[in-house]
Amino acid sequence: MALPTIEVGQLIAEREYPLDRGALVRYAGASGDLNPIHYRDDVAASVGLPGVLAHGMLTMGLAVQPVVDWLDGHGWVSGYGVRFTRPVVVDAAEGATVTVRATVGVIDDAGARIDLSVSAAGGTVLGKAQVRVSAL
Repeated sequence: MALPTIEVGQLIAEREYPLDRGALVRYAGASGDLNPIHYRDDVAASVGLPGVLAHGMLTMGLAVQPVVDWLDGHGWVSGYGVRFTRPVVVDAAEGATVTVRATVGVIDDAGARIDLSVSAAGGTVLGKAQVRVSAL
C-alpha cells in the first residue's frame, strides 16, 4: 500500500483533545505513573508547579493520534520525537484542551515527515514534534 497523496505544506489533520482530571486519573492507572502531581493540587503546589499537570506521555500520545488516524492502514509510524517545552496544566473546573495540527514537512523516498504543532492554553507544549511515516 502507498501513503495517501500529499504535498509539502499540506495540513493533513487538526484535532482538539479536551482533558479533565478524570482523564488524568485513568491515564495514571493505565500507565502506572501514579505521581500525585497529575491529580492533586496540593502536591503540585508544594513542588512549585502552576497546577496539576497532564502526563507528558499522554500529551505525546494524543499528538501523534491524528497522524495514525490519517494513515488509516496505508502506512505506519516509523519514527516519532518531541521536545517537552511546556506542561499542560489541567484546571479542576475548566480542564484543558490540547490542540494538534499535523502538516507535511518533507516527502522523500522513505515516506514523509509530518510536523506537529501542539498547543494548550495558547502556548506550544511540544516542540520539534515530528513523525516519520512510511508506506506499508
